Amino acid sequence: MSMFSSLWPAFFDGALTWLGQGLTAASWWQVLLYTLVTTHITIASVTIYLHRCQAHRALDLHPAVAHFFRFWLWIGTGMQTRDWVAIHRKHHAKCETVDDPHSPQVYGLKKLLTEGAELYRAEAQNEETLAKYSHGVPNDWVERNVYSRYTWQGVGLMLILNLALFGALGLTVWAVQMLWIPITAAGIINGIGHYWGYRNFEAADASTNISPWGLIIGGEELHNNHHTYPTSAKFSVKPYEFDLGWVYISAMAKLGLAKVRKTAPRLELGAVKPVADAQTLEAIINHRYELMAGYARALRRTCAAEVERLKAAGREHAPKGDLLRRAARWLHRDTDRLPAQAQAELAQARAASPALDKLIAMREELRALWTRTNVSAEQLVHDLQAWCKKAEDSGITTLQEFSRKLRAAHA
Repeated sequence: MSMFSSLWPAFFDGALTWLGQGLTAASWWQVLLYTLVTTHITIASVTIYLHRCQAHRALDLHPAVAHFFRFWLWIGTGMQTRDWVAIHRKHHAKCETVDDPHSPQVYGLKKLLTEGAELYRAEAQNEETLAKYSHGVPNDWVERNVYSRYTWQGVGLMLILNLALFGALGLTVWAVQMLWIPITAAGIINGIGHYWGYRNFEAADASTNISPWGLIIGGEELHNNHHTYPTSAKFSVKPYEFDLGWVYISAMAKLGLAKVRKTAPRLELGAVKPVADAQTLEAIINHRYELMAGYARALRRTCAAEVERLKAAGREHAPKGDLLRRAARWLHRDTDRLPAQAQAELAQARAASPALDKLIAMREELRALWTRTNVSAEQLVHDLQAWCKKAEDSGITTLQEFSRKLRAAHA
């Protein structure tokens, strides 16, 4: 009895020490570093494996790398590949409609930020979604008998590991790890990424780039770029943009651990053809987002020049200049996607500037080349030729230069 009495205080002291420090006795900054590293591995697993590799088939991964990502997602999130891929593919197929599993345009931004994870879990119960959109995902023995069968045991294993390493503080670390994806993916990407930010391209949905530097969420910040070119393994398209996920993919490709299947197409320009032909039309349709982004820049330059001209003309023209400055933010948008207030303001700006009015009208005529589906290819080529002639006869330098660019486009 006396032996147990003497051992008990030592055991109690040891237990208190473990609860306070864990096996590592790590300092606060070491715990913080561990938390940041593990949550970043989770982000990399989502963007590289779930998103670019599985959902969009933009790259192939070495089996060992792919399985590491699967295992990490099992212990770090409890998410199943089948569920995530199916829900994301449906998001692209039904984007910004009532069938979109997580659109802030439908549900509102507040709901996405506060209940995005709940929307994901609800859609994961939709067997029709899973059956229709989950083709090609892993379905091996480990997936069926471990990862899909014991979902909570994976995150439970992470909890045990954290508690062993850091004692009671490990519970806080685990909570951060479990909240990381619901906040960044369900909230920020699915919410803010379809509500606020800048747009390089006039994609058919409301996607935006949250930031030009894809660091914190591994490149997912470049959401408008991704929705424009969903099968591209690289999300950055502008020289000033940075995609950390692409850095990792490039490094793995050099080591033979990944194979890139597709990146965003780049417009090739050759000799200017005397007349646009079927190949010109094909090139324009294939590169329409890039071309229209260039057209938008030309519109803004024209608008800025008009503002300067009105400013030089005298103070009495200042109201028109202010009107054009306000309208400049809408010049890159398709007319059918403009808010009612913006439509009225843009109409006033067009009335104040004949050159700007012509450019906007010609933009809509050009867009008809790929939005009209009930017209033959021969008719579209004829319409393209007519557009180019009209642009070059307009006397507007911007239109003339853009027409020559179109005639130099190669498929």
